[in-house]
Amino acid sequence: MSTEVWLTGAVPGYEPLLMPVVHSLLQVKSEIEAIVSEVADDHLWERPGGAASIGFHIRHIGGSTDRLLTYARGAGLTPAQFGAAKDEPTERVSRDVLMHDAHAALDRALAQIRATPVESLLEERKVGRAGLPSTTIGLLFHVAEHATRHAGQALTTARIVRAGEAG
Repeated sequence: MSTEVWLTGAVPGYEPLLMPVVHSLLQVKSEIEAIVSEVADDHLWERPGGAASIGFHIRHIGGSTDRLLTYARGAGLTPAQFGAAKDEPTERVSRDVLMHDAHAALDRALAQIRATPVESLLEERKVGRAGLPSTTIGLLFHVAEHATRHAGQALTTARIVRAGEAG
């Protein structure tokens, strides 16, 4: 097993206070690549026992990351973002599009994190249509933990699907 990203030291160019977020997103990039490389195309969208598919989890990582970072910038979601969120559970894309979109969203997240001034971390931010309270750092932390949660769910679903192949 390779060393987890958080044990590889600081990533140059990022605020040390945000290093756990950076490490988490880099770990997610690595994990989803490994998950998808081990699953056949026809299994990406399977829903064993009604669980969400591997494809959904990876697609949702990209979409939710994009939406949460919009709030972290102090902006509201666009109609395109609302439409993408609505389509995430049902829209099936190819393996290449799935991975390209997820990696692109995570790369944009890392770029935004790199550009986030430390003095903005405690600024209030509003989330969702209800304008629920958070802060920049709260949203950045949630981006990391939410992406990690869905990568773990994709991994678990992949193991279930592969076990079904053997049975």
